[in-house]
Amino acid sequence: MKKIILSIFAMSLFIVSCSSDDDGTTSEPLGAYEDGIIVSGEGSFSLPSSVSFISEDLMTSENQIYFNANNETTGGYLQSIGFNDDKAYIVVQDGTIKVVNRYTFEKLATISTGLSLPRYIAFEDNTAYVSDWGDPNDTTDDYIAVIDLTSNTVISTIPVSEGPEQILEESDKLYVSHKGGYNVNNVISVIDTSDNSLETITVNDVPDEMFIDESGDLLVLSSGANQYWLTPAVITDAAITRINLSDNSIISNLEFPSGEHPSLMTYEDGIAYYILNNEVYSLVDNATSLPTTSLFNITASNAYGLSVNDNQLFVTDAGGFAANSTLLVYDISSGTETNTFSVGVGASKIYFN
Repeated sequence: MKKIILSIFAMSLFIVSCSSDDDGTTSEPLGAYEDGIIVSGEGSFSLPSSVSFISEDLMTSENQIYFNANNETTGGYLQSIGFNDDKAYIVVQDGTIKVVNRYTFEKLATISTGLSLPRYIAFEDNTAYVSDWGDPNDTTDDYIAVIDLTSNTVISTIPVSEGPEQILEESDKLYVSHKGGYNVNNVISVIDTSDNSLETITVNDVPDEMFIDESGDLLVLSSGANQYWLTPAVITDAAITRINLSDNSIISNLEFPSGEHPSLMTYEDGIAYYILNNEVYSLVDNATSLPTTSLFNITASNAYGLSVNDNQLFVTDAGGFAANSTLLVYDISSGTETNTFSVGVGASKIYFN
């Protein structure tokens, strides 16, 4: 009889833990953040940043998972998340990195000393590398912070050009795109981690999104300068550039027509997908020109994040940053919108945990 009562009690706890959130979405039990989708929300001036979870089968979701696990917010302007072994590193622009268990999101440590305005993180063995703007009004103090993951401390810095953004590690080298911070930049930094020596590759203005393609080449989306408010205006062409990583030479540089400034690109299985004027385009690895027709249209009012997984395209619609964003899910083969989810304010990054 006692075993039956305990079983009923345990089942009731499970049902309670799976109850709906305040925003109407159905929750996974706390700690069940494996095999699903993680969406980071930047927040806004008045609303906090956050992390959301959607199950792999797209049946359940939960917002504010970091808060739910730790009873504290992630802080101001969540820029990105990096995953390494069983940990996730939440990079926040207030100069901190929250280290959590990637499956429970319980906080394990906070890295705060040695960071100013961190952006993105990459890993090599027991070391992390973080792009950092320093003082965004100072064009000369940008750097890559080198972090010992055993002690979670910044042990050194590598000076780099202004506005470092995305950072990838490949074969003992770091590749860093430089949008330019508050200004405009046009380089990719290549850092040899054995001695921290640095080279640069010149691309079109405002490079950001980067991926290693199926051939081991670096694929870079540069949005081009679009400073129309200046007098005179500074407007340059966007491009998708493919770089041979054996010698850092440019294999191809496919420029967009003047006035087109795509800013979102993702990659899977030999195909890059990008959004332009709410239309989704695909670019295969051996393409010698940009596509002239799109795959399908999306319904976002403010497409702000993009990712792809298993023939599904995931797009965040940030709206006006005054309320929760929407995660839109599309079947790439048909172009059909299959699911939508409410996620955090200013949702910008989509990860597969």
